[in-house]
Amino acid sequence: MFYVCSSVSTYGQSLEDLRRRKEKTASEIEYINNLLKETNTNAKASLNRLSVLERQIRLQDILINNITGEIGYLDLSIEQNLKRIDSLSLALQTVKIKYAAMIRYAERNQDNSNQLLFILSAQDFNQAYKRFIYLKEYADYRRKQAEKISEYKNSISTQLLEFNKRKDQKQHLLVSKVNQTQIIENQKKEQKGVYSELHQKEKELNKKLESQRKAELRLEQEIERVIAEEAKKVNRNSSNEKGFALTSEEKVLSGDFSNNRGKFPWPVQRGLITDHFGEHPHAVLKYVVVRNAGVDITTQANAKARAIFKGEVTKVIAIPGGNLAVIIRHGNYLTVYSNLREVFVKAGQQVDGKEDIGSIFTDQSDDNKTVLKFQLWRENTKLDPEEWLRQI
Repeated sequence: MFYVCSSVSTYGQSLEDLRRRKEKTASEIEYINNLLKETNTNAKASLNRLSVLERQIRLQDILINNITGEIGYLDLSIEQNLKRIDSLSLALQTVKIKYAAMIRYAERNQDNSNQLLFILSAQDFNQAYKRFIYLKEYADYRRKQAEKISEYKNSISTQLLEFNKRKDQKQHLLVSKVNQTQIIENQKKEQKGVYSELHQKEKELNKKLESQRKAELRLEQEIERVIAEEAKKVNRNSSNEKGFALTSEEKVLSGDFSNNRGKFPWPVQRGLITDHFGEHPHAVLKYVVVRNAGVDITTQANAKARAIFKGEVTKVIAIPGGNLAVIIRHGNYLTVYSNLREVFVKAGQQVDGKEDIGSIFTDQSDDNKTVLKFQLWRENTKLDPEEWLRQI
């Protein structure tokens, strides 16, 4: 019986892990659905919508895989239940046979006078005592066998209940898998439609891309100016010294920032990355290479941008075609938050981690998308923000 309990415990932990992952994925899908609903009244083809749909389809695939894995665990559990029921039934049958034999023997010798005669016919007192103990132990053994039969019956009943419960769960999951498969097919059809529509708008896409590149170039020039200004503060008496001039406090801040790699909160309360760091092909114009100095995070309308770590606001910039941007310095690290419609901070201000610094612009002319452009620099080196933000 110990093996059975141990096996169920190990199995249960694995199943719980699967279910937690499934719930997390389902929660992300629900969030994406809400983002898409914000544009439903004016739904049209856009690059941002295409990116959100791609993320939704990937998550839908993960959800289906989670459901498939859970069904596999339930199949294993059902098989184990059947084996336990068979094993318990066999043990019960064996005990019943032995118990029936004892009952038949007891019926032949149930007369108390026979038992008394058995004791009194002993050759001496010692033998009579042993016969008395034997009769008592036999009665105890028969009682224990009856209790064992009851225990086996209860165990079989418990296993049958668990068996039926698992079967019901499996049936529910099978129905859910069919439904989720249909959902992903519909999503792929929508994705294909959006892609096809965008492909027919090549000139418009190129125009938007050119405007975006100009705004990003202006922002990068401003960031480089900030970097150059900080570099000028280096003590020129030390010709070998490079990079930012740091006070002792700023060196500690830089160390703290570096030690938190992979642990930083997101610069929005909730969102999803719809364009990644570095060079990659355009989502529609495959012959065009996109160069992103950071990441694009799509979030809900009226969302706030927040600092990922304590630091000093170095600059607030108005970017033609790119709205407002805030640069925050954390020792020799810089974080950049752009595409803001309103800013709550000013240059020279100290901010804390998770402090709101501005509200993100919602582009009503482009599918009502709300996108924060977030960058991370170590002096004049661009870093991939995804490697520094906490995985959610």
